[in-house]
Amino acid sequence: MARIELARSGVLARIRFADPANRNAFNQGFCEDFARVALDVAAGPPPGAILIEAEGDAFSVGGDIAGFLEQRDRIERYVLELASLFHLGITRLHGTGAPILVAIKGVAAGGGFSLVCGADLAIATRSAKFVSAYTSSGLTPDGGGSWFLPRLVGWQKAFEIMALNPVLSADEALRLGIVTRVVEDADFPAAVETLAQTVAAMPSAALVGLKRLMRLGATAGLAETLDAEAASIARQAGLPSTLDMLDAFMARSGTARRSR
Repeated sequence: MARIELARSGVLARIRFADPANRNAFNQGFCEDFARVALDVAAGPPPGAILIEAEGDAFSVGGDIAGFLEQRDRIERYVLELASLFHLGITRLHGTGAPILVAIKGVAAGGGFSLVCGADLAIATRSAKFVSAYTSSGLTPDGGGSWFLPRLVGWQKAFEIMALNPVLSADEALRLGIVTRVVEDADFPAAVETLAQTVAAMPSAALVGLKRLMRLGATAGLAETLDAEAASIARQAGLPSTLDMLDAFMARSGTARRSR
């Protein structure tokens, strides 16, 4: 049984966590499926957007602690295998360059919380809850949480969230910038679909370029970022699809079409 499902709708790649009985916990099968699905996305037609959503009453409760303890005699190797599979999936999904949308209902904890922090857009139900949860079990983060969260909320706030494990409401997560949109629970399915279709309909090359620039800007200096911006906007301007959009813009503004 696949614990994670992949479906494609045009340029939108839909990844659905489908292990609600285990509250989408990260066990070996789940992490293997996550890596496999991510590789399928990366090896297939370039996606215009990637949506990660979940079945059941939890987005993901994070690591399967009971499963960890079942592997007590080899727990270090076991957890390394799980984290490596999880990280392979994250690397491959971000490597596509496509915007990653995460839709959260219920709780997002541990690795689920890290996935939310790494999203380009995150939409949550009003009743959703968020908690790092690692250190309360004696663990440290995985899934890129220690990289993404400080860039969202600042170093001190990120340390507080990951060290003390407060349970954040959706509104608190919105205020901190961990999620980008909160909707009423009843409106959630329609709001997720609208957001996903809106992003998928955008010029995909432009969004890929935007994501690349913003990720670069998180670590590069101003001069390097300016050089990258100049090269990117020039490359985009030369694409036939962009030229068509520019022509359409000029036509809407009432200006005569210019020769190419």
